[in-house]
Amino acid sequence: MSNNMETGIINTGERQSLVGLAGVGLLLAFSGLAVVSELWKVLVIAWVAFAAMAGSIPLGVRAAETGSARRLVWGYGLASGAMITSAAVFLVPQAMGFDPRVGGFGIAAGILVGFGSHVLGHRLSHVNSAFDDTAVQLSAHALSAGAIIGLVYGAMPELGLLLGLAIVSHKGPAGYAAARRLAAGGRSASVVLLPAAGVGITAIPSALLDLPAVPAVNAAVFGFAAGVFLHVAMDFLPRCEVGGEVGEVAQVTDHAHELLDRLRIHAVASTLLGGLAVFLAWLAVGP
Repeated sequence: MSNNMETGIINTGERQSLVGLAGVGLLLAFSGLAVVSELWKVLVIAWVAFAAMAGSIPLGVRAAETGSARRLVWGYGLASGAMITSAAVFLVPQAMGFDPRVGGFGIAAGILVGFGSHVLGHRLSHVNSAFDDTAVQLSAHALSAGAIIGLVYGAMPELGLLLGLAIVSHKGPAGYAAARRLAAGGRSASVVLLPAAGVGITAIPSALLDLPAVPAVNAAVFGFAAGVFLHVAMDFLPRCEVGGEVGEVAQVTDHAHELLDRLRIHAVASTLLGGLAVFLAWLAVGP
């Protein structure tokens, strides 16, 4: 029996995850702080992220028995298309406007740090086997993304909700995939409640920070945020390959190229529609 099943700290098949429930409690506490501080946009983004990921848990558990590769492809595709478009339209121009060179370095740093944290987080999850790697990676990503969202909205509160909502749009498919993987392994999917609450846990206090009104600092913050979110979005692009997550859900064999080819069409269509949805929403609220 694995350490995950023995300790009951993160996952057990018989009871709810204590860490997941603690995450919900922290989100409730920080939500009170957001109300007092009138951080309404950050509060809405935090709870939309929570609702999207937490609401996908039962769907993922059910999919562990049935499985739907097409649903996973469309979830990932719509979310990644929306995130790429939002980061490119709302964050990159802001970073370039403050200071083009510093903003460019910030974007590069965000992409590289995002990649490095993803790879090292996966490695550390094997070193500390008492923690499930799915819970570790999702929680680390949610907490860091929340901090960045809070800093961005704290530095520029006039930003609309569209950016934040598009950025957390991947929480639904991410929670779905994580819950499916955990349930398939006989573990409790309620641990996903921690990363579901993670965005709000760090976004709300970081939005209270008062960044200095220095163009180079704002350029670095917005550039880094754009780079991180671009990395996350590209990581969520649905890759329909044998041995990948989509192939695992589809339960394909090495010769099931026809099914994967059909899924690739859905992957392209979903990412394009995700980007188009952000464009149409931008037109609706006014350029």
